[in-house]
Amino acid sequence: MFFATVLSMVFSHVRREYHLVYDVKKNMTEALKYCRERYTDLATIENMEDVKAVNDLIKLHWSSLPWSLWIGLYDDINSWRWSLTDGNFYKDGEREYRNWYPGNPKNKGGVEHCTQMGSDGQWSTTSCKRENLAVCFHAKGLNKKLVLINTTMTWTVAQNYCRRYYTDLASVRNKAENKQIKNLISKGQRVWIGLFRDAWKWTDGTRSSFRYWSDNEPDNRYKNETCVLVDLKDNNKWADVMCNQETAFVCHKVLEKKQRLRVRLVRQDASVDLNDPVVMGDLLQKLEQSMNSEEGTEDIKLSWIKQSDGKIFHKEEKKTKKAKYTDTKDEL
Repeated sequence: MFFATVLSMVFSHVRREYHLVYDVKKNMTEALKYCRERYTDLATIENMEDVKAVNDLIKLHWSSLPWSLWIGLYDDINSWRWSLTDGNFYKDGEREYRNWYPGNPKNKGGVEHCTQMGSDGQWSTTSCKRENLAVCFHAKGLNKKLVLINTTMTWTVAQNYCRRYYTDLASVRNKAENKQIKNLISKGQRVWIGLFRDAWKWTDGTRSSFRYWSDNEPDNRYKNETCVLVDLKDNNKWADVMCNQETAFVCHKVLEKKQRLRVRLVRQDASVDLNDPVVMGDLLQKLEQSMNSEEGTEDIKLSWIKQSDGKIFHKEEKKTKKAKYTDTKDEL
């Protein structure tokens, strides 16, 4: 028995249409609000193809532009969090415990995104590429302990090491645990703990590590340089600056690629109701998995399209061939 329906297929590979706004000058917050009201967001730039698209617009409007343009990249300075994410590990307020050395956290050179503890038990920010000893946390059943790793390594290598051989880099939930780790550290030593922050993010939430920095950028030269400009004086590369500057900016509009497909299914089990939400959800999941498993396909998202009567599936009536008859008359 055949049933027919229509699928909406959305290719979630995003195409962006960029728009230069240069007739008004705004700070980063104002530019973001403007772009979200009229387009999709401040510009997200994920690869050199996107860079070229923006550069082509800059060439087209060069005589009308100032020396810089906002894009949607910013430094999330309040995103400090622990490497160990298990919610059952923390009681109320324990995620927020801090023991910063005076003047910290800071962001010298725009690269201090990881946390080290000194032999005095106080914390400071530093580049994640620095090499320190590390303290791992190990939990096995009811047994929990802190382990000093007497090998210097970067923060990322330390995180991977702790996760491989123990549980994770150490979280510090209170004064007592801070003292425990302090007692592991010899005078003059510094160790990694699990506190870090996400550095640069796109305002539309896109997760992309692509960057097009100018040489020696980001540098946080004047402190609080948490927003990003395209620097037209430096081959349209990027620089971190304070967010209160007023200048032109680039917005983007997302253009989704959609396609409709007609689907015919054979119902082998007469007791299965294809219009049951659970059945439809299961079918949709299996179809998505099948389509995305093909090499070279994009990340495809599917959804059912309701027909005029509110149903998804309709039984197809069999088309029968009409027999042709020729009347004959017997002559008497």
